[in-house]
Amino acid sequence: MQKRELGKSVGATGATTATPAKRGRPFGSTNSVSAASAVDSAAPSSLLGPSLQVHTSFADQNNRRIVLALQSGLKSELTWALNTLTLLSFKEKDEVRKDATPLAKIPGLLDALLQVIDDWRDIALPRELVKAPRVRTLGVNSTVTGFGDEYLAFGANDSVVFLRGSMGSGSAVGEGQKSAGKVRHSEWWMEEDGLFNLDEEGRAEKQHCAVAASNIIRNFSFMPDNEVIMAQHRHCLETVFQCIEDYVVEDEELVTNSLETIVNLAPLLDLRIFSSSKPSYIKITEKRAVQAIMGMLGSAVRAWHCAAAELLGRLIINPDNEPFLLPFVPQIHKRLVDLMSLPAGDAQAAAVGALYNLAEVNMDCRLKLASERWAIDRLLKVIKTPHPVPEICRKAAMILESLVSEPQNRTLLLSYENAFAEILLSDSRYSDTFARILYELTARPNNKVASARGIWGM
Repeated sequence: MQKRELGKSVGATGATTATPAKRGRPFGSTNSVSAASAVDSAAPSSLLGPSLQVHTSFADQNNRRIVLALQSGLKSELTWALNTLTLLSFKEKDEVRKDATPLAKIPGLLDALLQVIDDWRDIALPRELVKAPRVRTLGVNSTVTGFGDEYLAFGANDSVVFLRGSMGSGSAVGEGQKSAGKVRHSEWWMEEDGLFNLDEEGRAEKQHCAVAASNIIRNFSFMPDNEVIMAQHRHCLETVFQCIEDYVVEDEELVTNSLETIVNLAPLLDLRIFSSSKPSYIKITEKRAVQAIMGMLGSAVRAWHCAAAELLGRLIINPDNEPFLLPFVPQIHKRLVDLMSLPAGDAQAAAVGALYNLAEVNMDCRLKLASERWAIDRLLKVIKTPHPVPEICRKAAMILESLVSEPQNRTLLLSYENAFAEILLSDSRYSDTFARILYELTARPNNKVASARGIWGM
């Protein structure tokens, strides 16, 4: 590892074709010289600080050692492997390691990283969140209740009481005995904090390792060479979907990394993989996967519901995913329309983008969207405000054109005729689109060309 200045490496990159930046990738993270020079001109190299360079042959020489370190479970080896992979998986804006081996193609590496997350998932649920046992009150004043745990009737004056962990069905395991030094030891094995269990510090370390592993997997998903492998890796998809499914009790950074991984893989994702013949580790079904996405969509966290809206818009493009998403279309429409009411920004853009793809699916989606309360008003608001990104306004107008193409929607949309005419006459960018919308509204079904209103110049 050695320090290098950003200005020195620009000339070594050479002139290459720029690949389109993916969601979440920092500006200038591609190999283009123009992007690198633009950032350098915007900020002096002295303000950016030093960066780390990994030798091109490092990954090839240490592939096997990295995998074995992850599989060992030893703290020192695991920390070294995770730190190394974090550097290797992070693509800098003026990357010079063009011949680096795609990390997801290293035999056993992806499974080893997933095992790190699985190890944390096995112990992730805190004891405080485990459902507490039900207190038994029937026959509490009797010497023997007949419902088991009869020693509870004797334990009012016990001097030593051992609390059970989440494995037990009762709340205490002391035996009523007159001698304080004589304790019931047969129930000690029920204690969670035994010889081979982790204390709070150990649990925190496991959690940090899982978050680091999820961050590496997220970085993998930005690399085009890794996309196909990861999108067809059932264990990988099951793990990330399980993390977002338990977003209520799971680490927030782990959930965010998992969600962004799925968003990056969404164009290649086929939900039928969860019912395929590939080996399953967590038994995630297609319905559970969609329900997990719906949980993210309904979340109050901005990054989560924005990513979930974008994810749904990408998944619906694949016709094979439609049977699993269509039952949730009413809920999806309602939430996306709510997101459009937010100030112009990421949430509004993600909602319009998702609705644009959903409106192209079938007639049922267009009918349900048109009948959704406030849907038309908020689409018009996006256009009139307007949104800072012109493409979002164009998509909103195209959604309205898709809705008016259905004869059943014309009666509903006729009440917005004046609003459509106002945009037609005031904004030349969308005049063609709204001219077609008004033509559809005012034309008769049997003869559209001859019966259009003359006021629109037809």
